[in-house]
Formats: sequence, structure tokens, C-alpha cells
Amino acid sequence: MIDSLEHIIDGCKDGKSYSKEMLYKMFSKKMWGVCLRYARDNDEAKDILQDGFIKAFEKIKQFEGRGHFEGWLRKIMVNTALAEYRKKRYLNLEAAYTSNADEESFEHIECNMAADELLEIIKELPSQYKLVFNMYAIEGYSHKEIAELIGISEGTSKSNLSRARDILKKKVSAIYKSGIKLG
Repeated sequence: MIDSLEHIIDGCKDGKSYSKEMLYKMFSKKMWGVCLRYARDNDEAKDILQDGFIKAFEKIKQFEGRGHFEGWLRKIMVNTALAEYRKKRYLNLEAAYTSNADEESFEHIECNMAADELLEIIKELPSQYKLVFNMYAIEGYSHKEIAELIGISEGTSKSNLSRARDILKKKVSAIYKSGIKLG
């Protein structure tokens, strides 16, 4: 797989359509999941995915083989999603909720919820909370990085994460207590 991926990347760098198609087929499903986490709906996720791959093909000569290609591509997709948010002005990221933004986890909620069920709940978060939650909890960005990328303070990032977690805990607890199965 590594040899074939390197060969495909080299073909993309040379502008070969077949290589671009192969790269898209290799990574589109994984990147689709990334795009869905940031999009309001499937149509917007499709736009982000398409724009992200266009940017990746434009910048592929910058990929020097250091690190994992998938991580490099994921970063392009996330940045494309952030650009979409900024372009359409979905974000009003000033803290609507003030708390200590502690780093507690969901460990106290014992529930056999599937990952896709949890992702559906995350999709329901208000956009400002969903964005910060995804960047912090799923993509692994620090609050400082989030603040710099989307133009907010670290405190606002922490507050938005805390509010997102509070909303998620309430929804997961309610589902757990009711015994309702999503999907």
C-alpha cells in the first residue's frame, strides 16, 4: 500500500488524472466523515470535500513525504471547512456561556452508544460549539491553535468546548435514561 500510495502521489504531482482519481477513491470516504463533522448538511459536506480535494491537488507538490499523507489531507479538509464557515459567516463564536471549561470526560456516562449515534448528536450542536468540539476533541487541536485558526480568544474556545460538552452530556444522559436507540 505504501509503495502504491507513493506512486499515486507522484502521479498526482505530475498532473495525471488517473492518479488523482485513485487518490480520491483511496481517501474520499475517510475525508467525507471529516467534512460531515463540520458541515450543516450533506450538500455542504459535498462542497467541502470537493473543494478540499481541489486544494489538495493544487498543493500536492508541497507534500514531501514527511509524516502521514492522510493527516496532511485531513488538515486540508479541516481548513477548507473553516474557510467555508468564515466565508458564509456561520460563526458567532463569542462565548454565549461562561464556565470553567474543565477537561472532564464522558466516562461517568456508561452507555453502549455507537460512534455513529454520537456523531449524530454532535451534528445537532450549534455551529459555534460543534466547530470547537470537533477541532479540540476529534482533531486534537489545542485551544491556542483553535483561537488562532478561527480568530477567537483561548477563553472563548474553552467556553465553547465546555458548553458543547454540557449539551452533549445532557443529550447522551437523556438517551441513556430513556433507553431510546438512535438510528
